[in-house]
Amino acid sequence: MLKALLTPLLLSAPVTIVQAAVTVTGPDGKLAVTTDISDGKPQYTVTYDGKTVIGSSPLGFKSDVADFSSSMTITDTLRSSVDKRYTQDKIKHSDITYRANALAVTMKNVDGNEMTVEWQVSDNDVALRYAIPRQGETGAMIVNEESTGYRLPDDTRVFMTSQSDPMIGWKRTKPSYEEFYHVEAPLGTKSDYGHGFTFPALFHTPDGIWVLLTETDVDGYYCGSHLSDFHDGLYTIAYPMQEENNGNGTASPGIGLPHNTPWRTITIADNLAPIVETTIPWNLVEPRYETSRKAAPGRGTWSWIVWQDGSINFDDQKTYIDFAAEMGYENVLVDNWWDTNIGRDGIERLAAYAAGKGVNLIMWYSSSGHWNDIVQGPTGKMDRPIARKNEMKWLRETGIKAIKVDFFGGDKQETMRLYKDILSDAADYGIDVVFHGCTLPRGWERMYPNFVGSEAVLASENLIFGQNHCDLEAVSATLHPFIRNTAAIMEYGGTFLNRRLNRGNDGGTTRRTGDAFQLATSVLFHNPVQNFALTPGNLTDAPAEAIEFMKAVPTTWDETRYIDGYPGKYAVIARRNGDTWYVAGVNAMETPVTVCLPGFIGDNAKIYYDKTTDRMATRTVGKDRTVTIPSNCGFTAVSH
Repeated sequence: MLKALLTPLLLSAPVTIVQAAVTVTGPDGKLAVTTDISDGKPQYTVTYDGKTVIGSSPLGFKSDVADFSSSMTITDTLRSSVDKRYTQDKIKHSDITYRANALAVTMKNVDGNEMTVEWQVSDNDVALRYAIPRQGETGAMIVNEESTGYRLPDDTRVFMTSQSDPMIGWKRTKPSYEEFYHVEAPLGTKSDYGHGFTFPALFHTPDGIWVLLTETDVDGYYCGSHLSDFHDGLYTIAYPMQEENNGNGTASPGIGLPHNTPWRTITIADNLAPIVETTIPWNLVEPRYETSRKAAPGRGTWSWIVWQDGSINFDDQKTYIDFAAEMGYENVLVDNWWDTNIGRDGIERLAAYAAGKGVNLIMWYSSSGHWNDIVQGPTGKMDRPIARKNEMKWLRETGIKAIKVDFFGGDKQETMRLYKDILSDAADYGIDVVFHGCTLPRGWERMYPNFVGSEAVLASENLIFGQNHCDLEAVSATLHPFIRNTAAIMEYGGTFLNRRLNRGNDGGTTRRTGDAFQLATSVLFHNPVQNFALTPGNLTDAPAEAIEFMKAVPTTWDETRYIDGYPGKYAVIARRNGDTWYVAGVNAMETPVTVCLPGFIGDNAKIYYDKTTDRMATRTVGKDRTVTIPSNCGFTAVSH
């Protein structure tokens, strides 16, 4: 990872005040956050361009040491500014400049217990965390409950996914951030399971303001959080359920003091461009360690997604290695059961064969474990340090440079610690890590240099498992660029060119979307390590132009721009790799939509587009700089 270039904070002298509201604005003055006390309770409001976005909402928390949500007074404030530039090769932009105004508001309760509310406000982003010093001689704390809330305007519409019941689903592996979205639902819509909603969450206020809520800077020193169900006119921060992870570990985080909680972020704008283009999850964090080998983005295929469990054998994996080499791809993912069906000696031979073809193997592992019922192997290799390090040593000796670890158990602090430990150990052995069946990554792309992907979405495998997922594929594709994938990289595993989703392309579920739609998702959905759902048969049964496109599409981007769209209806996003722009769009509406191409796409740019869901074509942009996208169809324009 390239070293960050930072400008230090510029601090002024502290100002002592008591019970007075204090405001901090973004650099352009439109976004403003006011902190004050009402009847001893800390609260805040957020306005954008004079419009209330977050009404008076509570701050603070309750711990085993003291209550920091009531009987509080403001004792000090400290203002500063942030001017930061860094480079990153795994997210939506490669060269990032972050400027914000910061405000630290120190508060004490009647017993003298102190905490500081820290704000950073940029032109379109608000970040909030709590800084907790030692409380006298007390150096450890359990945070039992958080009061932090979000009071949105009446008639706001919501775009959110529910937090599932714990210990349900396949082999009792949930929650895993794999639920359907509530799309443009009324404010106050109840979650599906009664446990609230996962991050990120998107809102559209009646004043036309877009609001994206999420969190970042979560590691093994805290739990992952989510939003409660709507109550008393607001959403509040909720901690994991005790039943998660089969009851192992605590739901409430235990921290050493002093301690900073994770950053909670609010991205706010009167259009969707700042929502799509925000880098706030990474602006607030720093790398946790250095690695001897830079993470390796790349493209790949894997047999399991279409050919399923029966393909995890030596001969089929060799076929996929040959296919990856033909496509010019860097990787082949070998999925579950390889330890039983291929064996370690077989993997060593496959790895050597793949290396001769210029292809790397990515090896699948279960994370478990004592918190679910998974039997797909290898199991018991990633959940404890001695076994994990022995496995990493073998992987390095075999020439394996990446692993995919599956089936985690929720958002508890113990589970967050396991993610961090896997990443840290893997880094010591020069191994990159993708997580699957997992939580949302919260700033991890920058925090952990060898982290290269997380699922945390209702991903491509579900198209195989149920026709209803195929029927809803287009709607889902128009949501992810605005919600899940804007907050973190997303290991979706899509781009099917089979029309029927089975090995013979003659049975199973039926894809409803066009081929150019599928090509577009390779750009719309961003993850630095992409395993596309292609099959060897696609070399002859898919349009030649589609294979041409898939051989060239990159997986890393230097710039991302919102072009057009509306969540749940259609999405058009532009991404640049080097000097090449890709503009990709998909349409989930029943009627066609026509979009205008941006000026940086030249007249000679090539467009891959769907005439219908059954017919893909290509053309140059020419003088007609519009593209009409039929229902369930898509396009990608490529400008060199």
